[in-house]
Amino acid sequence: MIRHIVMWTLKEEAEGNPAAANAAAMKEMLEGLAGRIEGLRHIEVSHEIVGADPECHVVLCSEHDDVDALNHYQGHPEHQACVAFVRKVAAGRSAVDYEV
Repeated sequence: MIRHIVMWTLKEEAEGNPAAANAAAMKEMLEGLAGRIEGLRHIEVSHEIVGADPECHVVLCSEHDDVDALNHYQGHPEHQACVAFVRKVAAGRSAVDYEV
C-alpha cells in the first residue's frame, strides 16, 4: 500500500474567496473522490491544522493499492479537476509518498 501526503499553503485570497473558504472547498472536492477512483482506498483532508512546520493550511492523506494505483489517481480526470482548482488557490505545496 502507498500512502500519499500533501500539505498546501493557500493564497490569502483567490477565486474571489478568502483562504478559509478555499480550504473548505478543497476538503469537500478532494474527499468527494472517495469511492470514485479505482485503487484509492482512503482519502481524508483537513484544514483544521493544529501545528505544522513548515506552516500549511490544508493537508491531505490518501492510501492507494500500489504505485500504479497512485499514478492512476493522479492522472484521473476527476482528480485533475481538483488539481485545476487547487493550483489557482495554493501558494505552495509539499508532498511525500511512501510504502506501508
